Amino acid sequence: MAARLGLWTPSDDRVHVSVPHSASRLDGDGLVLHRAAGPAPVTQRALVDDVLNVLFHTAACLEPAEALAVWESAIRTRAVDPEMLRQVKWRRTTATAFARTASTLSDSGLETRFVVLMRSIGVAVRQQVWIDGHPLDGLIGERLGIQIDGFAHHQAADRRRDLRADARLALLGYTILRFDYYQILFCPDEVIATIAMAMAQGLHLA
Repeated sequence: MAARLGLWTPSDDRVHVSVPHSASRLDGDGLVLHRAAGPAPVTQRALVDDVLNVLFHTAACLEPAEALAVWESAIRTRAVDPEMLRQVKWRRTTATAFARTASTLSDSGLETRFVVLMRSIGVAVRQQVWIDGHPLDGLIGERLGIQIDGFAHHQAADRRRDLRADARLALLGYTILRFDYYQILFCPDEVIATIAMAMAQGLHLA
């Protein structure tokens, strides 16, 4: 349902189905069954679920970084309003926490994953910081810039533009680190180690 709504979704070939608590005789072979009731009422036998319920189930089912990425994509695509999310009675601590922390600052699920990764080691990241007329996906401290390249990055013209911007920022005293989708999703320890080394060298300091 998240994919049908156009939200960012992690790779998952499993089929997720929301069912009533009373559906004990349902054959769940090959399915991921979600038995908890979300905050929005659903018409019995409905084949689609409300976006609030979709977020409710992702909060329980996915890894926290992936779930937060789905929530932030719902805000970014205007499927939900962040202030209204905070007013919902979620009845689940993880969902309540996501409603408080989800924001519009991440342009993609990858950026959300990166920020969560940095939080896990106590590193604060400012998002969408504009310097020299160009946005940085993240800024650590005063001088360590982060750019996250998505799966489809780069066409030649985009690549030239980014290299030009990176060079100008280097001349202004910034260090720019670029990570791609594969590193963020599959090599998080490598990303953490790179950031830790950069900070140990003081590259984040003015």
